[in-house]
Amino acid sequence: MRFRTVLALFATALAFCATGTAWSADKASKQAEVRKATAAALEKFYKAEPKLKSEVAKAPGYAVFTSFGMSFLIGGSGGSGIAHDKATKKDTFMSMAQASAGVQAGIAQNDVLLVFKTEKALKDFVDKGWEVGAGATVSGGAGGKSAGGGGGEEFVNDAIYYTLTKRGLEIGGAVAGTKFWKDKDLN
Repeated sequence: MRFRTVLALFATALAFCATGTAWSADKASKQAEVRKATAAALEKFYKAEPKLKSEVAKAPGYAVFTSFGMSFLIGGSGGSGIAHDKATKKDTFMSMAQASAGVQAGIAQNDVLLVFKTEKALKDFVDKGWEVGAGATVSGGAGGKSAGGGGGEEFVNDAIYYTLTKRGLEIGGAVAGTKFWKDKDLN
């Protein structure tokens, strides 16, 4: 009887180790996927507005996100990204979500770039997350190009907030809020 118990405990421990290894590989592949998407998004920002490259180079840090969302009167979107601290050269994996309500309809994939003007703004963003309000939007894009309100800049919490619409069409006016936070699973 004791042999079976020991064998069962050993099998259980082996299963947990295998699951941990699979999770690590899965975590690493998810991190690589986020890194690849954010690097591509950052290059799109540089191509759309070349001055951003020098702004990012001078800043104490920046964050880049990609998101996908749908709306019809009420809407929502979600995404992931990385906040980069230049002083420590540390990347923090982050998540974002947006909810909206109003006269709106659409589907869109967006890129968001935050260029922090102070180290405190970057630290607060990473440690506490952010909640940002927004207004009306009219934008469209296809094949990596954007038009309308989906491409622009806004100054928020000691950072400049840029957006690009990658694909889709959004039209209407809505009250919206966006929340950013650390991704516990990827850090």
